[in-house]
Amino acid sequence: MPDEVREPLKKAVAEATGRAAGKDRESKRGGGRPSDVFGGELRRRDLFPMLVLHLIRNEPSYGNQLIESIEDMTQGLVSVNPNTMYPLLRSMEEQGLIVGSWEHPDRRTRRFYSITSSGEDEYARLLKEIKPFLDSAIRSIGLIRSEVYGAVSDRDLDG
Repeated sequence: MPDEVREPLKKAVAEATGRAAGKDRESKRGGGRPSDVFGGELRRRDLFPMLVLHLIRNEPSYGNQLIESIEDMTQGLVSVNPNTMYPLLRSMEEQGLIVGSWEHPDRRTRRFYSITSSGEDEYARLLKEIKPFLDSAIRSIGLIRSEVYGAVSDRDLDG
């Protein structure tokens, strides 16, 4: 999605959700950090665990690689903080959904995570559970886009 479309979309979503566009949301600890518009709801809906499981099904991955993959997949619209990712990975490992191994066990470099059979089962469950939420988010964004841009085509915006 080109920046010319992404930025107005972010602004429209921010306005629709009652948040001023471009403003940082204050965290509960008192410090501010940039936050994606959908982050809280995505975390509540277990989207991040589903994405982790989805990504490591293809190949073992380490935390920063997963963060980058999610940001790439969403073209930067959804960002995952390391303070979210690493506790999530530890929790998923404790639950037996993934298993981690050090790239160089003697030096504790990168920890690569792979999915387990329990993780495959959880992934299948999450796919079914999260799809209605994603479909609803797509519809909502379409409504916002229609409201803001009306019948303007992408071609009109590019010109």
